[in-house]
Amino acid sequence: LANKQTQEEKVLVLRPGEEKKASLFQDPETGVELEVIEKEPLVDWLSEHYKDFCASLEVITDKSHEGSQFCKGFGGIGGFLRYKLDFMPDEDEIEDDGEDWI
Repeated sequence: LANKQTQEEKVLVLRPGEEKKASLFQDPETGVELEVIEKEPLVDWLSEHYKDFCASLEVITDKSHEGSQFCKGFGGIGGFLRYKLDFMPDEDEIEDDGEDWI
């Protein structure tokens, strides 16, 4: 989207149905209508730009049981993290309120 007055551009990723919300296409500060420069489905953008992020792309068909389950469960888009993440907080981040848990 482009603001003709400020020459500012921004990218929106919208869910189905959000394209009809006029408020998303107006500058909230000035009320100026923003111009749509380009519309592209997210899947198409990902298929064109995945190499820019050193990622790999695997296409999974929904014709198999596993593929159908994937599409229904994840909406057809999924990913794997590149590095292992530790979701456990460090000991110094844990607050001790003096209560013991059994």
